[in-house]
Amino acid sequence: MATGPWLAGSAALMLLLVVHCRGLTVSPPEDLQVLDPGHLGHMVITWSPPVNMDSMTECTVQYQLEYFNTYRNSWSAIRTKLTTYSAQFDLMKDVRVRVYTLLGGPCTNNTMIMSANYTEVIQKPSDTGIMDTEIRDFKCVFQNMEYMECKWTRSPNTPAKSQLNLFFWHEELDQAEECPKYIFSRGIRRGCNFTEKPLPDFTDINFCVNGSSPQGPLKQTFISLQIQNYVKPAAVEKMYLQTGPDLQLELHWEPPAGSIPEHCLEWEVKCSRGDPVAKLLPVCLFSLTDKRRCYKVRSKLHKYCADKSFWSDWSQKICHTSNDASLLSQMSNLMLLVKRSGRRQPNFLTLLFHLKSINHTVFRLLDRWRSNQNH
Repeated sequence: MATGPWLAGSAALMLLLVVHCRGLTVSPPEDLQVLDPGHLGHMVITWSPPVNMDSMTECTVQYQLEYFNTYRNSWSAIRTKLTTYSAQFDLMKDVRVRVYTLLGGPCTNNTMIMSANYTEVIQKPSDTGIMDTEIRDFKCVFQNMEYMECKWTRSPNTPAKSQLNLFFWHEELDQAEECPKYIFSRGIRRGCNFTEKPLPDFTDINFCVNGSSPQGPLKQTFISLQIQNYVKPAAVEKMYLQTGPDLQLELHWEPPAGSIPEHCLEWEVKCSRGDPVAKLLPVCLFSLTDKRRCYKVRSKLHKYCADKSFWSDWSQKICHTSNDASLLSQMSNLMLLVKRSGRRQPNFLTLLFHLKSINHTVFRLLDRWRSNQNH
């Protein structure tokens, strides 16, 4: 039985049935079906009204549909006056649907009541295909919001001379379509490139990877995703360092060109003493003995623009080397702070090195001066 806040409401409705309806029997719907139109998991649910509804002319009829959402691992429920509804299912798991009848109006003293029983359908996933031949590690990346690539790994149990196929569907398509451009590795299909077939964002994209072999069909794999959650920004290319008049070292960079809105990007900077890497931002500490410091930048979409995202590749490093003339502008401990510029063009982030203490620096200068005097 489904769980959730609506259960308490169901119990209350049943009580109202006894108190107000004086023996009126509410039957569940009939002919419940879950139909597959070939949309790779987007199924159509249909049912018929109970047979005794024709005699209840003073009743208003609604239905409560419940289906198990395998993506959320919980039951979902909707109420509707219609006798059809579409929902997304994972076809590699059980499809579980149930529907109740709801009555209201003068025949129930204007009290909403629910049928005591429900009509239910449970569909098992297809068992066709050679066991343990489904693909592994299916992964899609929306490259800089310009095109998407999906790749996979073949099962080690895949028979020789097998052929894998990818099909996809979304609500703008009448029927599922095959991959527009396969990615090959040593003559074997390892993925699909959608450069020639852009996909819509903020809508479910359903994929199916199946295959054939001399021994028979391979096991199918079904995946559903939204492409805005799989964005990988391009790497930063333009970076430069400059020393400000107030003893600050500023690192500037420009967001990568492309379709990603600038306000959707968040940044991470890596600080090093050249090589190896010293520490990750946003806070980074250095000692004055470090004469050479190098920086790299990467980005991803923040949570206000997507549920998740991939980090971009690191930029090429840019380095700053101190010298005696600028020694006083260095510090014994440096704290790296990231702040966003308030200017729109160009839009860059600035890393500020704030002076915490110059005592150690002054002592080093005095030691160097005394050494020169002795010579």
